[in-house]
Amino acid sequence: MNARLVNIGQLVVVPPGPVAGGDMQMVPTIAGAELHIADGRIAAFGPAGTLGDAPADCETIDAEGGLLTPGLVDCHTHTVLAGTRENEFVQRIQGKSYAQIAAEGGGIKATVKAVRQASKERLVELALPRLKRMLAGGVTTAEIKSGYGLTLADERKMLEAVAELRTLQPVELVGTYLAAHVVPTEWLNNRQGYLEEMYADEVLADLRKSRLAAFGDVFCEGGSYTPEESRFVAEACLRNGLGFKIHSEQLSNSGGTRIAAEMGAVSADHLEYVDDYAIEALQAAGTIPVVLPGCSLFLDSEPAPARLLIDDGLPVALATDLNPGSSMIESLQLIMSYACVRLRMTPTEALVAATANASAALSRQDRVGGIAEGMQADLVVLDAPSVDAWLCQLGRNCVRKVLKRGRTVVQRAE
Repeated sequence: MNARLVNIGQLVVVPPGPVAGGDMQMVPTIAGAELHIADGRIAAFGPAGTLGDAPADCETIDAEGGLLTPGLVDCHTHTVLAGTRENEFVQRIQGKSYAQIAAEGGGIKATVKAVRQASKERLVELALPRLKRMLAGGVTTAEIKSGYGLTLADERKMLEAVAELRTLQPVELVGTYLAAHVVPTEWLNNRQGYLEEMYADEVLADLRKSRLAAFGDVFCEGGSYTPEESRFVAEACLRNGLGFKIHSEQLSNSGGTRIAAEMGAVSADHLEYVDDYAIEALQAAGTIPVVLPGCSLFLDSEPAPARLLIDDGLPVALATDLNPGSSMIESLQLIMSYACVRLRMTPTEALVAATANASAALSRQDRVGGIAEGMQADLVVLDAPSVDAWLCQLGRNCVRKVLKRGRTVVQRAE
């Protein structure tokens, strides 16, 4: 796809990730810009009238004076799911804790029951509208985890649903295998046996070869998996060519971030209870910290210390953690605005966290999440003059146009 974007009010030149610490705020902008696309990739950009000839046979796209940024990257979601848990939402309002609800048979296990009963076709049917709404909100790349099946057949069913969804809509999807989400009831007396079955070499090798999963993941937390069990998962994933990710320090200081650093995890996600030692370990390992403030908002708990992580020089990423029980939030724009208000991130830092650094959390920083020649032309045109003016509007979808590989996939009617 060849195109020429004109009449860009302001172009935010987010560099490819990861972008760490103080550099997250030091992002250049170009007023009155133009951008050229050749074969679906960024070919040139700069002040209008300075780029020379546009690519041959190109479409002209009018940004109408709007803000232009990279497409948003939602690097931690559970978008493929079945069942609803609004009853738990009400129970928490009435005073029950997440742990109490889970102990009474709710929580993740309630969604597991619904997913096991659903066909792959039903999972696709349920997820497709969510992805369309995410796309309309500027998300052009998203990760989707399994973890609600907890049998070999049901986990694969979830990942096959992700693969089918790739063919039905424009958002670029990255599959992650999260069989180690919670211990299923039928395996409570043989936890290690469950892990050995679900993370067997032949299982992981097949998921990688069939391109159903790029990463393996584990929920390291009391009531789920221990640091030692998490290390077992990491070793199995890495041995079979899958990147390793981990849910760590969400509900307690569980030691998961230490495993993330030790095993060279691509990302460590949540980090609400991260400590100074773990922060130093993440820095040394080059692991991307992914903070999920929507989960803290939903559960009315303290969020991860994003300001501390950035000030200590880390490349913080943001994501929705879209899931039915603890963050039923599809809007990454809302998460970015909330991160500014609650986590004291600046709007520019939030944009970098949801583009360049989120892409690095998916090992996709060589092609998405930034504005640079040769990067995929995944772009968002916004009805705002600046990033600050955009993200101070909590809850408003400011997206005018979305481009995926240079092709317009969202055109908002005025």
